Amino acid sequence: MIVKKSYKVMLLPNNKQKTKMFLYAGATRYAYNWVIDKEKESYENKNGFISDYELRKQFTQFKKQDENQWLYGISNDVTKQAIKDACNAYKMFFEKKSAIPKYKSKKKSKPSFYQDCVKIKFTETYVKLEGIANNRKSNRQKLNWVRLSEKGRIPIDAKYMNPRISFDGINWWISVTVEFEDSFKEIPKNDGIGIDLGIKDLAICSDGNIYKNINKTDKIRKIEKRKKRLQRKVSRKYQINKKGQKYCKTHNIVKNETAILKLNHRLTNIRKDYLHQTTTSIINREPRFICIEDLNVSGMVKNRKLSKAIQQQSFYEFHRQLSYKCKNNNIQLILADRFFPSSKMCSCCGNIKDDLKLSDRVYKCDCGNIIDRDFNAAINLKMYGERIAS
Repeated sequence: MIVKKSYKVMLLPNNKQKTKMFLYAGATRYAYNWVIDKEKESYENKNGFISDYELRKQFTQFKKQDENQWLYGISNDVTKQAIKDACNAYKMFFEKKSAIPKYKSKKKSKPSFYQDCVKIKFTETYVKLEGIANNRKSNRQKLNWVRLSEKGRIPIDAKYMNPRISFDGINWWISVTVEFEDSFKEIPKNDGIGIDLGIKDLAICSDGNIYKNINKTDKIRKIEKRKKRLQRKVSRKYQINKKGQKYCKTHNIVKNETAILKLNHRLTNIRKDYLHQTTTSIINREPRFICIEDLNVSGMVKNRKLSKAIQQQSFYEFHRQLSYKCKNNNIQLILADRFFPSSKMCSCCGNIKDDLKLSDRVYKCDCGNIIDRDFNAAINLKMYGERIAS
């Protein structure tokens, strides 16, 4: 069976390569906005939707103008894919699957561009990008090879799909999908696991394992405290340098905003890494099924007192990671119904306690069962999974 797997690895380009990458990202944005102009003009003249094939031919003639000669220094695949992306965005809009496409802003849009899946090449430590170095001399062609931050992460001599290079404000990244043959894995026969997600602890498992809330650790709290101080510092500097109704951005403000961005990235990476460690630890126990709740996260974040804590826990990311890891390891993932009373039901007698409050951390039943509220929910989820899996 053919399996598709996506990889995302940080790049370590030199200054010349960075300059070329920003130029490619700018050309992508330029071509995308050009398509929006053409589609709007066609709509106003009642000529209908223009296909990407027709627009690519028009763009070839557009490049011949004197003010657009700089586009000849850009790989043709970059602008061609940008035109195709804009047309696909319009098709999604016509099918009522998304909002109408908007212009890409130089300040707000994420710099990114496409690479041809046939021309891109990988080694254990480098990736070859098309057109980064225009010189035909062999010694200058080395500039086409951009260093990867992780050795041997992306498979060599594989079939690559949709390679994209993007900039997150600090670093350049490459993401690519790889096709390969999936090796058969037997269905695990160990006992299933029920998992209750929460705010006090990230995950409570029915087998007794508890994964703590990493946001309550001193490491995260110190970074959050430092971030708040920098944010207040930037806010004061904006007020000091205000000229009339406009805010003046100084070099110190830019420096502090970059420091805030780095802290945000660090917090995101720490939390995501902890989620990967947690989900991998659960998968490595090889249960025959895993049962979790289908949480209404969008409704939960409307609680203004708990919204920040819920967002920091990243329940959707936890479910996403668990989903694809279960699929790769032939483990059945069961989603309990959103209205299943996992917390209110007694795991011994099945009695439902309707007056259970969020502040009640210990579940006490009339049958004499006294148990931790979250552990009780995890056991109920395991029993729910056993009924579905059997």
